[in-house]
Amino acid sequence: MRAFKGYVVFFVCVAILALSAPCLGNSHENAVGIRFDRWHVHVVNNLSAGKTLCAHCKSKDDDLGERNLAPGTEFNWSFKEHFFGSTLYWCYMSTGQKHAALDVFWVESDHSWLQYRCNWKDCIWIAKDDGIYIKIIPENRDEFSHKWEV
Repeated sequence: MRAFKGYVVFFVCVAILALSAPCLGNSHENAVGIRFDRWHVHVVNNLSAGKTLCAHCKSKDDDLGERNLAPGTEFNWSFKEHFFGSTLYWCYMSTGQKHAALDVFWVESDHSWLQYRCNWKDCIWIAKDDGIYIKIIPENRDEFSHKWEV
């Protein structure tokens, strides 16, 4: 029984250390891979000729509603990742007869494709006349991501 209590105390200490790791430095995640920062997602209308962008974004738990974005405006929201790493947001965007559906945030465990582009905190999706782009923040450039469908 004494050994069992020792293991429990050890486990509790390790858990506390793992969960408090973000306070100890500048890392993006703690020792067990759990993020504590807030993420921000932006949907930007960069369409030409005064075209309105209609965007409807949601997750499994949150419907963020339909937004009509005038040129040069954006819709954004922030959140923390779900504790079990299952956070997923997606958007349906349309302008005139063109539309696109895409995931705008997902948790990456093995790769950092999205994390790098978002600079580990700000995912910026930009609607342009030829499709949807994602801003690669560290490189300050837009990368083509999705073609408009007709």
